[in-house]
Amino acid sequence: MTTHARIGPLPAPPARAALPRLGPAWRRRLAGLGWGIVSIGLFAGLWEALWALDLVNPLLLPPPHLFLADIPGTLRYFDRSNRIGSVGSGGGVSALLVTMAWTTMRVLVGLALGFVCGVLVGALIHYVRLLRNLLLPTVLLLAPISPVAWLPVAIFVFGIGDKPAIFLVFITLFFTIVLSTGSQIESVPKTYIHVARIMGATSWQTFWRVILPSILPSLFMTLRLNLFGAWMVVLIAETVGVGTGLGQITAMARSTFNAKLVFFTMAIIGVLGFLSDFGLRLVQRKMLWWIGPGGAR
Repeated sequence: MTTHARIGPLPAPPARAALPRLGPAWRRRLAGLGWGIVSIGLFAGLWEALWALDLVNPLLLPPPHLFLADIPGTLRYFDRSNRIGSVGSGGGVSALLVTMAWTTMRVLVGLALGFVCGVLVGALIHYVRLLRNLLLPTVLLLAPISPVAWLPVAIFVFGIGDKPAIFLVFITLFFTIVLSTGSQIESVPKTYIHVARIMGATSWQTFWRVILPSILPSLFMTLRLNLFGAWMVVLIAETVGVGTGLGQITAMARSTFNAKLVFFTMAIIGVLGFLSDFGLRLVQRKMLWWIGPGGAR
């Protein structure tokens, strides 16, 4: 007689630990980072390929592996005193960071002053008829003048130091923000203003709670577009009107025909410009919290 044992259900295999899934925001950031690495890699690879094919002169256009090969030797030019006559007496990573910090400070202070003063003057010109009649023609006259043309005026007025560089960055943004503020106020939908008045808001409350939040996204975009222009003019000011900072290092490299130092400094400026734009986008995202990723409100 054969006995059949009753076999119960087989035990389920142990569940695998679920991997954490990245949200859409993190996926977008990682995708942007990946494409950025690919873009820079293609640019550097093309540059290296032209050098390998002997199509560029390494003395004039040294590829990345050449001007990055001797970083300790390059850093000795970034002396703490930032004076050409003291080259070789200091330098190092700390001196490079100090030089970068001074240039970044001039850019950020000039942009902040230009943005705040531009919004203030633009709003006053829009709302006060007397100021509009007095100031708007002068603003339209001065706005087309290149910021570089203001450098002699800045040196005459402020002398040598940080102020000429900050003033040039200020001028780069100020007139554009003034004109953009007036134009953006005109484009605010009238229904927003009517609803605010129906709810009993005063003129001051309407401006702060309705008009300013409506125009800030466009003003921030104008600020970002002028950010890179600010980096350009601050380097010119540091070359002539300041004598310190990354602009002074670039001028020294040009005068000594040091192509490696030129391209190393250009790479540093590019990184700082990228980081400042990234930081500005973070500030914009925090301040304009009601604006969605696609610009939807």
